[in-house]
Amino acid sequence: MNTAVTAPALPDSRERGWLTPLELALLGAIWGASFLFMRVAAKDFGALALVEVRLALGSLVLLPFLWRARAQFPLRLWPKLAIIGAINSAVPFLLFAWAAQRAPAGIGAIANAMTVLFTALVGFLFFHEKIGARRAVALVAGFLGVVVLAGDKTAGGDQVGWAVAAGATASFLYGIGINLVRRHLTGLPPAAVASATLGASALLTLPFAIAYWPTNPIPMKSWFSAGMLGVVCTGLAFVMYYRLIARIGASRASTVTYLIPVFGVAWAWLLLDEPLTIKMGIAGAMILGSVAFSQRASR
Repeated sequence: MNTAVTAPALPDSRERGWLTPLELALLGAIWGASFLFMRVAAKDFGALALVEVRLALGSLVLLPFLWRARAQFPLRLWPKLAIIGAINSAVPFLLFAWAAQRAPAGIGAIANAMTVLFTALVGFLFFHEKIGARRAVALVAGFLGVVVLAGDKTAGGDQVGWAVAAGATASFLYGIGINLVRRHLTGLPPAAVASATLGASALLTLPFAIAYWPTNPIPMKSWFSAGMLGVVCTGLAFVMYYRLIARIGASRASTVTYLIPVFGVAWAWLLLDEPLTIKMGIAGAMILGSVAFSQRASR
């Protein structure tokens, strides 16, 4: 999940009361499923090849938005887009795919929820934003949740700690990327920005993906999972998210953050028979509770 670009809410008198909760739940289910698809495909593709497929397909789905706004993307802007794309897409995707090879899908989904807290922390450390006592408490609680999650050896063996560290690092990079987009790409069409950064990231990743492309045949279920990860969980999900932002505002749309770990853990339990442990529940409650506390403080 990546919620980097925001846009003002537009009033819509035709909006029905049930539509927004339904779309938020659907988006949470889709982004939660991304960790399931990574878990299935990563072992056959490897992290680099899987991320290349995800970036390329996601960028292609969003390409019509970039083409329509191409006049707003001069050549001098592309080095900045490439750097932000690497921080905000390529490296986090790679870290989550690497984690998916070593730990249950639910571990990555829970760690991803730290993005909201890391965004606040990066804004405080590097961009002179105020953090406040409530957000500071939320950050401490969230970090403690990560420590509890990393200590859950029963969920994924001895490598779960490294997987949690990779997921937390990816969330921290998301926090950096979100702050960079806010300050350097504001005013550009969000879906076009997403296509540009994903496409630039795909080009940066391509040589490494070719070098490490798997030599064994890739099963059809892994191809299917990689395709769903790129087309649905990256491309179409971004379209849905930006549509939500435009209609209900960034603050309300960001509540999808609470749904992603729930769906991520549920999909892994239902479809992959992955364990639900007490420590995962405690860590998830601590992290999501701290995110809720932080969001309340910001409002």
